[in-house]
Amino acid sequence: MFSSTLCPSSPTKVVIPDLVSHCTFKLRSSTHQKRLSAESERWLFRSDNLDESTRRSFHGLKAGQLTAMCYPKAEYTQLRVVSDFLNWLFHLDNLSDDMGNRSITEVANVVMNSLHHPYTYHSNVRLGRMTRSFYRRILRTANPGTCQRFVETLELFFQAINEQATDRHNNFIPGLEAYIALRRDTSGCKPCWALVEYAYGLDIPDEVMNHPLICSLGEATNDLVTWSNDIFSYNVEQSKGQTHNMIDVIMNERGIDLQSAFNFVGDLCRQSIDRFIECRGQLPSWGPKIDRDVAIYVEGLADWIVGSLHWSFDTERYFGKRGHEVKKTRIVKLLPPRRVSPWYTFLPQLRRQTSSSHV
Repeated sequence: MFSSTLCPSSPTKVVIPDLVSHCTFKLRSSTHQKRLSAESERWLFRSDNLDESTRRSFHGLKAGQLTAMCYPKAEYTQLRVVSDFLNWLFHLDNLSDDMGNRSITEVANVVMNSLHHPYTYHSNVRLGRMTRSFYRRILRTANPGTCQRFVETLELFFQAINEQATDRHNNFIPGLEAYIALRRDTSGCKPCWALVEYAYGLDIPDEVMNHPLICSLGEATNDLVTWSNDIFSYNVEQSKGQTHNMIDVIMNERGIDLQSAFNFVGDLCRQSIDRFIECRGQLPSWGPKIDRDVAIYVEGLADWIVGSLHWSFDTERYFGKRGHEVKKTRIVKLLPPRRVSPWYTFLPQLRRQTSSSHV
């Protein structure tokens, strides 16, 4: 989220594009980061008998830091909900990479029922309990439009990862245009944009949120976060033979080598930042109050762009403990093929989890 992608030249390293220098947005972080990280991880670990190495892996994820960088001015109550959601989303992402269509559908049913009926739907499945936990807290202060966007975009997420599972089962690599459309939903970014509204208590009318420029800003942010993630996560993913990655798509469609594919995707990332800046400069006025909320929302998207770029080198998810070195040199040594990532070894099969109510 390729072993075959290392052929025919079988390179041993790749130089990732310099995206941090191209992004001139101010990097900010919440003063609540340390407390947030500790409390949100405790929430994630609750009722799970995880060993110490597994807990260290989640500490290395640093979802609390990502939250603090992407929602830097949110109050702690809202910040905590967002961090819980992001920990939940990473947990679900880890699970879904090994799921088939049937398992994804089962999980989607539990999650979506928990969202549509947060006070009346009952399930002992762990993912359902976690979903109801954070969504009930969102409902306390979020406006109806925000909640609708959050739920609808999570529905799109499950539809997309189901399609991704079909592609994985069929060893199918889509074309670039189809991949881009699918990846905008498999990323899970769209619900995070709704949480910008929630985190800052924004009340932006639906017709404004549906304005083409507002949609373009969200799309440009999604593209940067997602495509840069494809760059940063490629090494781990290729070692596990996964192909839902723009690097793979470009090599397959254009017949170019690995380094050329990295350069190509890097150019697309830079263009997405430029597109964001251009769209932000073209925003119309909807009146003082709405303009204020829109400005906060757009700034929240900019925080996601710059925050996710820097976090990607701080987390141990992509480069282990070498993130700062990679950030400086931009050289990534390719991993040999392996059967499973350490991130997945603590996760039992979904069927077993469902029967024991631990999902």
